[in-house]
Amino acid sequence: MKITVDEEKCCGAGQCVLIAPEVFDQRDEDGIVILLDAAPPGDRHAVVRESAEVCPAAAILLTENA
Repeated sequence: MKITVDEEKCCGAGQCVLIAPEVFDQRDEDGIVILLDAAPPGDRHAVVRESAEVCPAAAILLTENA
């Protein structure tokens, strides 16, 4: 799995950080997402998928490895 985030779309809701704090963080000044791990290990894939699904701005993009 590879993760990319679109900072322009991010609205700073923070749901991704609540669900997967090992993978996502937020900038202090505006709450925009910070990607901590663009290729997380398999045991984190479920929470990353959940984060992408609940993102109100659809700012988290996932590419599944073949």
